[in-house]
Amino acid sequence: MSKNPALHNNMGVDYVIVFKYATTDKAQAEQRLEEMLERLSGAGLATEVRKGDDHSLLVFIKVGSKEHMQAEIYRNRVKDWIHGVRSVEPAMDTEKSLEQDPLTEAERLRTIHGLITHVRSEGGAGITPQKGKWQNVESVFALHDHAYNKEWIKKWSTQYLLKPEDLDEIRDRMGEKIAFYFAFTQAYFTFLAVPAGFGLFSWLFLGYFSPWYGIVASLWSVVFVEWWTHQEQDLAVRWGVKNVSGIDEKRKEFTPKHLVDDPITGEQMRIFPARDRLQRQLLQIPFVIAAVLILGTLISTCFAIEVFISEVYSGPLKSVLTFLPTLILTTGLPFLSGILTKAANSLTDFENYETEAQYERSLTSKTFVLNFITSYLSLCLTSFVYVPFGSVIVPYLDVFSVTVKPFADNAQQLETPDNASQFDINPARLRKQVIYFTVTAQIVNFAMEVIVPYLKRQGLIKFKQMQTKRTEKKTGIPLPSAAAFDPEGESDFLARVRNEAEMEVYDVYGDLKEMVVQFGYLTMFSVVWPLAPVSFLINNWIELRSDAVKICVECRRPTPWRADTIGPWLDALGFMSWMGSLTMAALVYMFSNDGLGPDGKPSDITGWALLLSIFVSEHLYLATRWLVRTSISKIDTPGRQKERRMNFVTRQKLMKESLEQTRMVPPPGEKADEITRRSLEEDARQGSLHDASPREKFWDRQRGWKEAAKMGRLFIERDEGDVSDEKVKKEL
Repeated sequence: MSKNPALHNNMGVDYVIVFKYATTDKAQAEQRLEEMLERLSGAGLATEVRKGDDHSLLVFIKVGSKEHMQAEIYRNRVKDWIHGVRSVEPAMDTEKSLEQDPLTEAERLRTIHGLITHVRSEGGAGITPQKGKWQNVESVFALHDHAYNKEWIKKWSTQYLLKPEDLDEIRDRMGEKIAFYFAFTQAYFTFLAVPAGFGLFSWLFLGYFSPWYGIVASLWSVVFVEWWTHQEQDLAVRWGVKNVSGIDEKRKEFTPKHLVDDPITGEQMRIFPARDRLQRQLLQIPFVIAAVLILGTLISTCFAIEVFISEVYSGPLKSVLTFLPTLILTTGLPFLSGILTKAANSLTDFENYETEAQYERSLTSKTFVLNFITSYLSLCLTSFVYVPFGSVIVPYLDVFSVTVKPFADNAQQLETPDNASQFDINPARLRKQVIYFTVTAQIVNFAMEVIVPYLKRQGLIKFKQMQTKRTEKKTGIPLPSAAAFDPEGESDFLARVRNEAEMEVYDVYGDLKEMVVQFGYLTMFSVVWPLAPVSFLINNWIELRSDAVKICVECRRPTPWRADTIGPWLDALGFMSWMGSLTMAALVYMFSNDGLGPDGKPSDITGWALLLSIFVSEHLYLATRWLVRTSISKIDTPGRQKERRMNFVTRQKLMKESLEQTRMVPPPGEKADEITRRSLEEDARQGSLHDASPREKFWDRQRGWKEAAKMGRLFIERDEGDVSDEKVKKEL
């Protein structure tokens, strides 16, 4: 990769637009292309067009002039100042301002992206990929800096932990949203050392379902969530993005119901009544119910079939048939989840949010519900249904005999035991499931994230080559490739751009979701198998580096969006921490029988004791969270120190400017004349020319501080004799 000179030269290109015209009438495509290029030019951007793959064009973009770029930077920084992101108003002289506050690569690319996508009234070209009239615009992306990517991966492969400077570099290159993800994963990884160490100790000496491990894990989750909440604020100040979430980007898809002029500012406001949105939001309730029923039914059914085959069925091919539920889940669950995810997107679109932040938060909440069901339902069934109530549900499992009936030799192999005592509960099932989700599933996810996309992309390239050869063989005419139109000396560079255009878009929220789901396994079910945090510690060290490789090699260069938090996933962390306090207490109580649990006998569970353990655990959690939150809020961090320093410097600057303006005004009476009989007569004459109020007369008797001082001396001198006489009288 490094030997290819095209990887070290971006030809001065800032962004690339992929313009597809395969399904559009040629005349219409030409008209849209011309309009797009005209708009880009009007936004101060220079363009070049080259041939792309699969009936597409590559439109290369760079900033047309330094002055235009500086003007856009100034507008953006003024906007930040107005919304409280910047504490100091940016100087009009942008070039001089950039010397004090240098332009990062992320800010530069974000500014240019705004010139491409912002509406024309805000100085942009208004190009919105795959939306509205721009359906032909498939994507807008920046080119990778392969020299930096190589150094980045090399550095990460030789160091154990990320330094604050490494996170700053990610922020400067890829924006705060991605930097927050890496900062969170790094913090989570370092914090995992505590439960990993105690988990190893518990596995060696305390055994499974240890109440001490449950206490430590619950306390750890509270401390981590509160510390990260505090750390987010610190990083937001460090990176200069505090309050940036208040600058909400307007959604192009927002449809107002009314257009109203603001009576104060006169600005036209696009209004969608809150009552109408609330009515639409109420549809989330049937959506959640439908998701629980659909996904819950599938998972519960496969769970029951698996129990029946593994612990009731005694016929041939048993070892093979045990994989039947897994086959059903691996085919049915992604299909149903895909349908529900599309429904969640459609429902969020229907709710008609005005800003991207509101839309993102609503969609994340629905996505979290789907992931919660698919990730934890099977463990909940084993923990709270199969083990404690196995003797009750076993007689009803014969309904699933139809799934293996073709393989049975006789009916006896399909009969469930009439007496529950003939059915042995397998308490180890829960531990095996936890091991699967905390070890096996992590390995599978790594393969699906890194290895499978690479193989898929390479396979697609080979498939296209085979398809081209097959077509040429049938027609006998060689098909001209996009490279045939490349100007001399640009072939390697354009081949690289076409390759990057085929890459996937990096989804940072997908990686955050993965970490939050993992956190849920630890806080809710790690008491089953205390080595779970050890597995997560190893996985996350690899995850940090694999995500860097994924961004550099498998995905297009991300647009460097800003953020001051990890978004709605912070709320999910808090919910998981609270939920863990309930499940940990329930599991420790129910499985306190030497780790075997109630062994299929619900009579061994005392309802009041179970509820009491949950109640006490929850209230201890709430008290601990308040104590930890109060304690952490007292910690003075570099971010807080920087914020105080910035506020102090701002106050000092404003005070100094105000004092300088005040000193420019001459003090009253600075040039007052000497008090003489003639000046007093003149003042009396001037006063007789108009009727003066008592207030004016009071202040006109002495002109300036010098006259006041002279009058004061006269009063003192006149009073000296009286004072000396009084002294003499006292002495006598």
